Amino acid sequence: MRPFAPLFFAAALGIAGAAHASNLDLRAPGASYSVPVTSLKEARFKTTLKQNYDFSCGSAATATLLTFQYGHPVTEVDVFRDMFAKGDARKIRREGFSLLDMRRYLASQGFQADGFQLPLDKLAEEGLPAIVLLNDKGYRHFVVVKGLRGDRVLIGDPARGTRAMTRSDFERVWTSRVLFVVHNRREIAQFNRPADWRTAPPAPLEVGVQRRGLQDVVMPRHGPGDF
Repeated sequence: MRPFAPLFFAAALGIAGAAHASNLDLRAPGASYSVPVTSLKEARFKTTLKQNYDFSCGSAATATLLTFQYGHPVTEVDVFRDMFAKGDARKIRREGFSLLDMRRYLASQGFQADGFQLPLDKLAEEGLPAIVLLNDKGYRHFVVVKGLRGDRVLIGDPARGTRAMTRSDFERVWTSRVLFVVHNRREIAQFNRPADWRTAPPAPLEVGVQRRGLQDVVMPRHGPGDF
């Protein structure tokens, strides 16, 4: 309870605090406090890298996988530039990056990856994260599967940050059933990290918010040949 004492006394004394981007400054006679403030949106992007373009969820997912699940820091911009320069620029602008683009980039960083049609529970058995393609009513979007707990699937979504989905909702939009997994360097893979789960609200909040799926975010369409 001790960390909340400054807020309690400020309220009791009727003293207003000025909110800033990262700190809440509180003042009382003879004392002042600065309390760090982090929004839910900021928290969700602590362990997931945000995509910079409508068609760059593939590069952001790849950068998230390497940076947070394998301890190999790269930026979304660096991954984007490399995959764009070595890929089919016209197709990328039209459809976004493919798993082949990601596979080539990961190989250049020493990570061997391939797509496998396996059940989701296999990730938990092996302790491995994966990139998957979600498809909600024609909107296709790459995310990183970061963990599994009971009926919840934790994903790193380049458009919306780290969040949890129910297993049934995830299975509904995971139509390809393909897990894109790094199959070497398994000893450094991280899955079900507490730091990732801390940014995902528990089930009551998730189910209490009305969601319209992925159509609120502009996403690239991928053709059947991407895999």
